[in-house]
Amino acid sequence: MIAQTTTRTAQSPPQLGKETLLHADGLRKGFTLHAQAGLHLNVLENVSLTVNRGDCVALQGPSGSGKSTLMRSLYGNYRVNAGAIWVRHQDRRADREWADREWADREWLDIACCEPHELIALRQQTLGYVSQFLRVIPRVPALQVAAEPLMEVGVSREAAEEKVRSLFTHLNLPERLWSLSPTTFSGGEKQRVNIARAFAVDRPILLLDEPTAALDAANRAAVIELIEEKKAQGCALVGIFHDDAVRTQVCNQILTFGSHY
Repeated sequence: MIAQTTTRTAQSPPQLGKETLLHADGLRKGFTLHAQAGLHLNVLENVSLTVNRGDCVALQGPSGSGKSTLMRSLYGNYRVNAGAIWVRHQDRRADREWADREWADREWLDIACCEPHELIALRQQTLGYVSQFLRVIPRVPALQVAAEPLMEVGVSREAAEEKVRSLFTHLNLPERLWSLSPTTFSGGEKQRVNIARAFAVDRPILLLDEPTAALDAANRAAVIELIEEKKAQGCALVGIFHDDAVRTQVCNQILTFGSHY
């Protein structure tokens, strides 16, 4: 889902370090509950976050405290009521010589007020998301589902599928499932397809919504290895990790949320 455009005017990005890839500043987000006489619920109130290359930030707090709302705001599914979400992004259109440019030369984009076409490009090239749910078209094989984001950024089908095969193998997804639609898979199998789909593209920022929740110990370890590899490559990650051991192992920062109730 892509949020509608907003009439808010984009501001100039703040002065940020060259290692910073994501910076959220003063976020406010609330919801009006029309079924409850128009009650307004403030979920995010002056939330700020800075994520540098190689960081993995855990969002921690009780259910309903705003963790998922922040994740959806960072991905552009929700438009915040106030604040800015700056992402270091470079449009990789064919008329840009993007391949040789350095991280520090990339352009800042404010998700809080960007246009739909900018958000689409951002998601294709810069900002990945592993949700708790895999939504796919029936009858499309798992291999094709996971390879699609790579092909969207210009990778050949052969190369994309080869990379996905490697990820599926690492994630212990049985080869007999690769040619089947994920609609028939178990929760843990769907989750591994979802992870392979997001990790296949070398995006500089990844959002992880409980990436190991449906996995056994062996497959949690496989996902942890992938996360550590991304960190070593300079990827910036933000995630919700309900597994204390996973959070302790992969995260170097924690943003704690309080209860609204």
